[in-house]
Amino acid sequence: MKLSLTYYITLFVIKLKGLKKAFSQDPIDYKKIRKEDVHQVKGSFFKKHQTRTFTILNTSITEITSDKTSGKLVLFIHGGAFISGPAKHHWDTIRTIVKQTNHTIWMCDYPKAPENTISLISQNIDEVYNTALKTYNANQISCIGDSVGGTLITALVQRLVQKEMELPSKIILVSPVMDATLSNPEIEKVDLLDPMLSKKGVLSAKQMCAENNDLENSMISPLYGNFEHFPHTILYVATHDITYPDQKLAIEKLIKANVSIDVIEGKKMPHIWPFLPVMKEAGQALNEIINRLNE
Repeated sequence: MKLSLTYYITLFVIKLKGLKKAFSQDPIDYKKIRKEDVHQVKGSFFKKHQTRTFTILNTSITEITSDKTSGKLVLFIHGGAFISGPAKHHWDTIRTIVKQTNHTIWMCDYPKAPENTISLISQNIDEVYNTALKTYNANQISCIGDSVGGTLITALVQRLVQKEMELPSKIILVSPVMDATLSNPEIEKVDLLDPMLSKKGVLSAKQMCAENNDLENSMISPLYGNFEHFPHTILYVATHDITYPDQKLAIEKLIKANVSIDVIEGKKMPHIWPFLPVMKEAGQALNEIINRLNE
């Protein structure tokens, strides 16, 4: 498949912003990366559709609804290496989803590392889901997350299965980080191709979040957890993404567990490509995601 002109423009902008350089530092400069955070969104669309904001434990929830609600809820767990976010592209994605699905969305702005560890972050994600269950049936809930948002959703489902709790109807994982150790030898090769992330900085961010430097804990590395009984799982992966080799291992485990899965592989795509602005391939992928949410 021929890559679009907007694909090359996007790669140029990523290079211009110095993302690869930022994620090549150890320790990673999380304060600098947080300068891109957008915690309170502005604009006429959100002014019209933002129905309320509230707090669950230490997580700030922004609820966004359409004029004609579908009665379904999407829990949006943003990425940001556990140290930052949400960013503008997350809000842009939410706006598109709301316009085309009529679903209610909870943007979950959870506590970040290094001020908080994975246990506290996970406790927040659990409580957000538990709170959602007070208003919605489990089969009315979908979860979508990119990067470590995908990590948190995967680990949440593993805990729900372990506790024999009701599961969301589907989960959509966009470039999920499955193994915080980044010990897969294939990563070294992909690091040379990845325009956005580098192993050194990502590993530094994970170490800031881990407890007792335990990077194999399934809360932060769901690859080491159980994938039995997962709901319908949709994965968007990218071949030019250092998290791709571990995603392939997770896919093998999901298949072995007889989980209903769909895998969409972006050839030569970077990390979280369906959420990137401007790029034609991203728009097509986001439209697919919206169609899946509408199923």
